[in-house]
Amino acid sequence: QVQFVESGGGLVQLGGSLRLSCAASGFSFSSVSMSWYRQPPGKEREFVASIINADWMSKIADSVKGRFTISRDNAKNTVYLQMNSLKPEDTAVYFCNAGYGGRWLYDSWGQGTQVTVSS
Repeated sequence: QVQFVESGGGLVQLGGSLRLSCAASGFSFSSVSMSWYRQPPGKEREFVASIINADWMSKIADSVKGRFTISRDNAKNTVYLQMNSLKPEDTAVYFCNAGYGGRWLYDSWGQGTQVTVSS
């Protein structure tokens, strides 16, 4: 059974930082690319960042490039999202899933973790 458990969100002021974690299970974590997505209030889910399983190269959405970094720990089946210089427009529920770019592999999602950036 595929499962994602996101954590690390919270309320932060403009310019602050947060580190999100996503623990995955139910599939071969080290064999797939992993991604972060977010859903701002009243909007569709959107791609944030991906990390490739083979070479750990990353793909970052233009809206967060230079501020967000994705990493992974295959020994812990966990993917991370380091978010710096946060802006109010980063306010969203953040999710992870296997996959790359705008394509996710599994239709089962975790509960997500809420990130709220105040100005």
